[in-house]
Amino acid sequence: MIQVSDILGPEGLLAQRLPGYNHRPQQTAMAEEVAQVLAEGGTLICEAGTGTGKTYAYLVPALLARRKVLISTGTRALQDQLYHRDLPLVREALDIPVRIALLKGRGNYLCPYRLELALAEHRGGTREFRQQLLAVRDWASATRTGDIAELPLPDEAPVWPAVTSTSDNCLRQECPDWDRCPLLQARRRAQEADLVVVNHHLLCADIALRDEGFGEILPGADAFIVDEAHQLPEVAGNFFGSAISGRQLLELVRDAEMEYTREAGDVPEFPEHLAKLRLATLDLRLALGEEARRGPWREITADAAAAAGLDELRQRLAEVQGALTALEGRGKGLDACLARATDLATALTNICEPGGDTADIRWFETQGKGFRLHLTPLSVAEIFQGRMTRHPAAWVFTSATLAVAERFDHFAGQLGIADARTACWDSPFDYPRQALWFVPRGLPDPNSPAYGEAVADLAVQILRYSRGRAFLLFTSHRALRQAAEQLADQLDYPLLVQGTAPRGELLQRFRDLGNAVLLGTSSFWEGVDVRGEALSCVIIDKLPFASPGDPVLAARMDALRQRGGNPFRDFQLPQAVITLKQGAGRLIRDAHDRGVLVVCDPRLLSKSYGHAFLKSMPPMARTRDLALVEAFFATEATTPDRTRARS
Repeated sequence: MIQVSDILGPEGLLAQRLPGYNHRPQQTAMAEEVAQVLAEGGTLICEAGTGTGKTYAYLVPALLARRKVLISTGTRALQDQLYHRDLPLVREALDIPVRIALLKGRGNYLCPYRLELALAEHRGGTREFRQQLLAVRDWASATRTGDIAELPLPDEAPVWPAVTSTSDNCLRQECPDWDRCPLLQARRRAQEADLVVVNHHLLCADIALRDEGFGEILPGADAFIVDEAHQLPEVAGNFFGSAISGRQLLELVRDAEMEYTREAGDVPEFPEHLAKLRLATLDLRLALGEEARRGPWREITADAAAAAGLDELRQRLAEVQGALTALEGRGKGLDACLARATDLATALTNICEPGGDTADIRWFETQGKGFRLHLTPLSVAEIFQGRMTRHPAAWVFTSATLAVAERFDHFAGQLGIADARTACWDSPFDYPRQALWFVPRGLPDPNSPAYGEAVADLAVQILRYSRGRAFLLFTSHRALRQAAEQLADQLDYPLLVQGTAPRGELLQRFRDLGNAVLLGTSSFWEGVDVRGEALSCVIIDKLPFASPGDPVLAARMDALRQRGGNPFRDFQLPQAVITLKQGAGRLIRDAHDRGVLVVCDPRLLSKSYGHAFLKSMPPMARTRDLALVEAFFATEATTPDRTRARS
């Protein structure tokens, strides 16, 4: 029987068949652990440092397992990378006939029915919308998968909501295009495959549906491999609760208007009900305030305008539900709108009147022109552990950032995982040689009004040494905006600021320019891979403690406190450690990379909890001498050979 070492070893199959493959003992050790869990069952929680090659370390045993394996990733981008690049390479190298499939959420697939509707009514859209719609039409006639990632349009393109479906507006078996639905075809391929690549959102949606007795989205599996597992608890919290958004309500109004015109048209008061619901939705957004924020439910109930706006919204939604009930049977589209209105009304009632269950958190968030109302479980541990118990399978949870001070208690506790095997493999990179960690002296307290300006002044000096080529990562949008204003007139290098363009576009411009400075918040702390000289410095403004004002965090901290725990030690600190590891991990992405990490926050060395951060980070050389930072860049290697090692 073929062994993992026969494949991943220095003379193994991958070394023989994949150009550029580099043997790493850590990779082989991880693969052997994964193979054992897949063969024997149980649970493995493991951290594999950057450069370990964890992707191949779990793909090889997954392909050899002879079991139904489901791999879940943190993002759709990583899904595509696994399915289109990594899996085919390894499968071909191993020369084994394993059937693989890619499955994404509903909104990632073209809906032929909604495309036809959009084409019939496209005259009312903008020029940009019409151009995009025609591009979708042309692509639709040639695509084999219906996966919208095939079409080079931005994620936020206005055409996508018009040509994709949601769980709300999908007609399911009642759809005239059901037999040629790309989503249905993707699910059938997943059912037939030996290995399926999904994402965490889809995994959690599937668990939520099973628990509610509504069937399943994903095919049954004998083994689950969860990559970027540190993201899973937050994703799970979103899916195991309830939420309703202003966008859902406005889309219901829009679709009901369209279906009424097509299928009825003889009840003049019906459009009036829809208009009142649209107005109530917009009025509630205004009542919640212009600023983007996350707030506890008590801020709605304590605000007369917001409370009245919510009551008005509930009343108008009930009226639309009643009006749709009166039209029941007039057409499939109107009947689908009735089902949506009923589901939304039920969700809204559950959020506004949760009953006596204290294990849920009620809160709201606003952003731009939209809002969302949430009912989030206090903990997902019981839910997730129940799923694992009811459906026994082998489970592997892995990431480059799961451990806190070399322990996995925090992650395991979040998901209710007990009796798991754990393992940790350090990065093979030579951090003492490749990286310098600078902790500056003399900065004010992070809570001081002068702190932001002092950080920006220091950044200007360091960026002159680094010749740009840097990420500045912030813990808040406010700090980012302040720094952007201060740096705009002080830098000789291109300045790229989060929010001024789509994330992918900013990253591509950063890579292409070669000397740019990019300012970002949370979305740039992880999932960003810039190798080579273009990124040679990462500056982090503060230790990334989550705001205690966040309604979900505040509720969970209160619960910990009531149980006799220490919210800071047991929750805030480990979360901050993992986040800092993610941010710092942007710096060294390759064996040839060199760079400086700057953590400005003086609490790293002045507070006792700083030890948890220091113990969890890679073994970089550390200094407080700015002159050594200048010297590091002055002696920077200029070797052009920074080719990527395969993972």
